[in-house]
Amino acid sequence: MINQQSHFVDFDDHSIHLREISPDKPSDLPPVLMLHGAIEDGRIFYSKSGKGLASTLARAGHTVYVIDSRGRGQSTPPIGKDNNHGQFEMIAHTLPECHRWVLGRHKNHSKIHWMAHSWGGVVMCAALIRFPELVDSVESQVFFGTKRTIKQWSFERLFKVEFLWKRFGPWLAKKKGFFPFKQWKMGSDNETYLSISEGQLWVRDVAWIDPRDGFDYASAAKNVNWPRTWFIAALKDPVLGHPKDVRRFSEEMGHGKHTILSKANGNALDYDHINMLTHPKAVDDYFPHVIAFVNEVS
Repeated sequence: MINQQSHFVDFDDHSIHLREISPDKPSDLPPVLMLHGAIEDGRIFYSKSGKGLASTLARAGHTVYVIDSRGRGQSTPPIGKDNNHGQFEMIAHTLPECHRWVLGRHKNHSKIHWMAHSWGGVVMCAALIRFPELVDSVESQVFFGTKRTIKQWSFERLFKVEFLWKRFGPWLAKKKGFFPFKQWKMGSDNETYLSISEGQLWVRDVAWIDPRDGFDYASAAKNVNWPRTWFIAALKDPVLGHPKDVRRFSEEMGHGKHTILSKANGNALDYDHINMLTHPKAVDDYFPHVIAFVNEVS
C-alpha cells in the first residue's frame, strides 16, 4: 500500500505543487525528488491509481516528491500570456528551494536522491553546477532520456526540433505569451516564451552558458564532485533522448553510468522516450535495477 497527498509551497508569486507518494509503513530510506521535462508535468512519474516509477519507489520504501514546475500541472498560476519565467527560475530558485523543503521534512536524512526525465535532468545538473553546496545533500541522480544537445538527424527532428522548438515555437510563444502545447494536444503542458527561447539555445549546441546572467555551466561543471549518476536511454528514442545525445551530455559533465533500454540488452521491449517511464512492463523489467542503484551504499 502507498499513500498520496499534495503539498503547495509558495515561491514569489507562484505556488509550486509537490506530489508526495509514500509507503504505508515508515521507512529509514532517504526520500526521492523528481522533476519532469519540457512540455510535461509531474504525472510522467505517477498516477492517482498508483502506476509509475514514483509509486514503485514508494512500495520499495522511499518517500517520493514529484515537482510540478512553475505554472505546470497543479502549480499555480497556470502558464498564460503574462508569465515571465523560464528555465532560469527553475534552476536558480524553484528546484533548490524544493530540495531544501524536502530536507526540512526529513530531518533524519542529510541526503536526497534526484531523478528526472528528459530536459529535467539538464535543469538538475545545472542547479548542482550553479550551487555546488547542494552536492553534499544529493545521494544519487538517475536521468531518463536526458540530453542537452541534439545532433542526430531524422524527419522527426526536422519537425519537432528544427521547425517547432527552434523556429515556430519561439515565434508563437512571443506573440501569444506562451505556446499552447496542451490545448493543441502536443504535450502534457504548455511552455512559456522564456522556457522555449532559453532552452532552444542550449539544444543548438551553443556554449553551455546561461542566457540571463552569463553563468558558464560548462566551465564550472569541471569542478563539481558529482554524486553517483546513471543515464538511462531508450533504443527507440530517435530525437528527444537519442542514446548518442544522452552520452554526449554525460561526457559534458565528465561523469555517469550508461544504459540503453532494448531487447538486445535484455529488456522486455525496445522502449521509447515516454514509455520508458509509463509502460506497465517497466515495473518488473528494469525499475528494480533503478531501486537497486538508489539503494547502493556510497
